[in-house]
Amino acid sequence: MSHTYVIGHINPDTDSIASAVGYAWLLRERDGEDTLAARAGPINPQTTWILKRLEIEAPTLLTDASPRFEAVTRRYDTTFPDSPIGEAWPVINRTGGVAPVVDEETGKPVGMITGVSLIKLIGKLIGPLPQQQEMRVAEIMELPCSEACDKSVPRFRASTRIRDVINRVLREEHNDFLIVDEVGLYLGVSLQRDVLNPPRLRLILVDHNEAAQALGSIEEAELIEILDHHRLGNPSTRAPIRFSVDVVGSTCTLVTERIRDAGLRPPPDIAGLLVAGLVADTLILNSPTTTDRDKEAVETLSRWAFVQNGPLPDETIESFGVKVLEAGAGLSRADPEDIVSTDIKMYEAGGYEFAIAQAEVTNLMQLDEHLGVLTEALDNLRQQRGLDFAMLMVTDIVGDSSRLVTVNAPPILDDLPYPLQSDSTRLANGVVSRKKQLLPVILSLLEV
Repeated sequence: MSHTYVIGHINPDTDSIASAVGYAWLLRERDGEDTLAARAGPINPQTTWILKRLEIEAPTLLTDASPRFEAVTRRYDTTFPDSPIGEAWPVINRTGGVAPVVDEETGKPVGMITGVSLIKLIGKLIGPLPQQQEMRVAEIMELPCSEACDKSVPRFRASTRIRDVINRVLREEHNDFLIVDEVGLYLGVSLQRDVLNPPRLRLILVDHNEAAQALGSIEEAELIEILDHHRLGNPSTRAPIRFSVDVVGSTCTLVTERIRDAGLRPPPDIAGLLVAGLVADTLILNSPTTTDRDKEAVETLSRWAFVQNGPLPDETIESFGVKVLEAGAGLSRADPEDIVSTDIKMYEAGGYEFAIAQAEVTNLMQLDEHLGVLTEALDNLRQQRGLDFAMLMVTDIVGDSSRLVTVNAPPILDDLPYPLQSDSTRLANGVVSRKKQLLPVILSLLEV
């Protein structure tokens, strides 16, 4: 729990993954912070191709920020059931009164020696008979640990969320718990006082600032900083934090500017990843969200990334950018359920809860073949998430236009300024940005 995780939004795109990796690197190099890049969901095909091309490991997966038992596990030494209690005594002294007992062959915990279990053993040995009261401490120390072992000590998996079992913890008479891995092997011990006050996960959010876009249970985390380029919708925090939201086409631009201002130069693979995130979010600088700062940033990155000792020695911004976009384009590359849920953003406005998903193609005609199954998958997603309506924005990254597939659209959306087609989709010529072009139009109708 000493780590600070830099993490993007759920359903992460390349900009989200790249900015997390790049910013975590900067904070380690510039500030000496113990930062790790993380992701809040599965990696899409485009990002998978990029990471493989650059030989970079995918960031750590964090599905939610709720503390788990692994965060409060103490790696106490152990003893064996057949070992004499005397051998467990040093462990008891060092740990403040407990000695985990673990089966030597299986590695699984048998129980725990505690002050209470020792007193029970002594009471059992001495009992009410006077002749047994002469028993010496040395004789007790020679007994096997199994005789003093409390086998009723609760066991919890390290991966279990504390909040899911907190009521059981509060009902337990035990103050110490055995912690095991997924197959039941001993990992350590958790004390009740630690379980009731676990450390919060330290998070830095990149490429989003809305709680609806963040990993689960973010309210249980300690939020350190936000670095983003989207509209405001930030979660509340317990204390002041660094908060940067700027008008650029990619969060990778903001990370690049900070690296440059620090006088640092990232390794070629990380620089290449930042290039990929920037060109993916700006459609190789052709999106209306593109700014002069994005152009300056990608020029800087190209000097760092396209070098002979790196993984992209013969690439240019254009050549690499085309490969990045092609890696994520096409409706035949994934199941319909994945297409409508991989790059999706949730919104709330005008009393409506809705979602807009986006998929990229190299020709809008590709939608004709898949329209039926995509519409069905989109409606299933809407129902599963309890939304009023949902929309899929199929974007032609070559022709700079989109077609909109909408399910359960409210009548107010009949006024969308995009021609209705015979197949009930809408053609949005020149519209490629969900954030800057499509969403503002929808919000203007819903929030009247």
